[in-house]
Amino acid sequence: MTSTPDPAGTPPIGPTDATAIPRFAGPPTFARLPRLDQVTRADIAVVGVPFDTGVSYRPGARFGPAHVRGSSKLLRPYHPPLNISPFSTLQVVDAGDIAVNPFDIEQAITGIERGADELRANGSTLVTIGGDHTIALPLLRSLYRTHGPIAVLHFDAHLDTWDTYFGAPYTHGTPFRRASEEGLLNKEHCLHMGIRGPLYSEQDLSDDKVLGFQVIGSDEVQIDGLPAAIEHMRARLGQAPVYVSVDIDVLDPAHAPGTGTPEAGGLTSRELLHMLRSLVGLNVVGADIVEVAPAYDHAEITGIAAAHVAYELISVLAANSR
Repeated sequence: MTSTPDPAGTPPIGPTDATAIPRFAGPPTFARLPRLDQVTRADIAVVGVPFDTGVSYRPGARFGPAHVRGSSKLLRPYHPPLNISPFSTLQVVDAGDIAVNPFDIEQAITGIERGADELRANGSTLVTIGGDHTIALPLLRSLYRTHGPIAVLHFDAHLDTWDTYFGAPYTHGTPFRRASEEGLLNKEHCLHMGIRGPLYSEQDLSDDKVLGFQVIGSDEVQIDGLPAAIEHMRARLGQAPVYVSVDIDVLDPAHAPGTGTPEAGGLTSRELLHMLRSLVGLNVVGADIVEVAPAYDHAEITGIAAAHVAYELISVLAANSR
C-alpha cells in the first residue's frame, strides 16, 4: 500500500491532543481521529458497519462499532515494536458508519458493497468495524474489483464456510463459502487461524479445504509455538493481496467475553496482536474486526481488545507504506 499524496502538501491530521482535551471528553471517533469530512484525503478510513441480522446465536454486534470507538480513547500515537507513528505517517480518519437495512440481508449486503466502493474510490484502504461476519462478503466483492482474487487471512474460532442456516445462504457462518463460490478468493493463499471447538461433522473440514483454506488451530499455536504459526502464515499468504478478517471470538472468552458465539480454548490478546504485527511486508489491502457484542462485555475487555486489533492493522498498513 502506498499513501495518497496530498495536493496541498500538508501533513496528516492526527488524533485530538490528550494533553489539551481529556480522553473522556474528546470526540467520539475511533482513537479520537478526525472525521472524513475534516480532511482533504484519507489513506486509511476506519468505518463501522452496525449490522447483525446474520447472527445465529447471541445478537448485539450491531452495537459493536460504537463500543469499539468508545474503547479506543486510550490509544496513543506511537507504536514502539514497529517504531512508527501511524497517524503521522498516513492520514487516518473515522469515516462514520455504513448504515444498511437491518431487515433484509441481501439488501444490506448490496448496501455495504456500495458503501465500500464509494469510500475506496479515492484510494482509501478500509479498516472496518462490524457488525457480524456477514459483512466480509460484500467487502471482499468490492476489493476483488480492484485487486482480483484475494488471499483471506481469517482469525476466528469458527470456519465460517458453512453452506446455509435454515436454508439462508447469507449469514455470519457462510461468508467465505459464498466468496469462494463467487471466485473472489485466491485458493492457493487463504488461511484460517485460531480455529477450535466442535464441528457439525468431519465433512466441514473437507469442504473447507476444497474452498481453498488451510487451517492453523489454536491447539497448534499452543503446541508448536507462535513463531511456527507466524512462519506458516507468512509462507501461505506470500505476496498475494491479503484481506485480514478478525472475528473477535478467535480470542479466548477470558480475553473477549463480549461476543455472540464464544468458544473455550482461544488465543490470548497478546498472541493475536503479535501475529497481526507480523504482517509487515505483506500486501495487506483491507481488514475487518467483527462480532463485538457489547451487551456481553465486562469493563470494555472485548472493546479494548478490538480497538487494539484495529490499531495494529492501521500500524501495519502505515509500516507497509514506507
